[in-house]
Amino acid sequence: MKATAKDLRFRSKELLNAVARGQEVVITYRGKPCAKLVPLTQASRGKMEESPLFGMWKDHEETQEVEEYIDEWH
Repeated sequence: MKATAKDLRFRSKELLNAVARGQEVVITYRGKPCAKLVPLTQASRGKMEESPLFGMWKDHEETQEVEEYIDEWH
């Protein structure tokens, strides 16, 4: 399935539903393919959660209040 960048912006739920059904969606920008939405497999979901970087900020006290933490960086 193909979709434009505009479709991605305004029809993202429909495109994600298509991906959930197993379809791949190629996103085009100015007529040229630039990205692909593909379903995650159970194996790739597991790999993501096994990564040492996954959830690395969850126990840091300084990031509990996300908005305050971000404001400090501005």
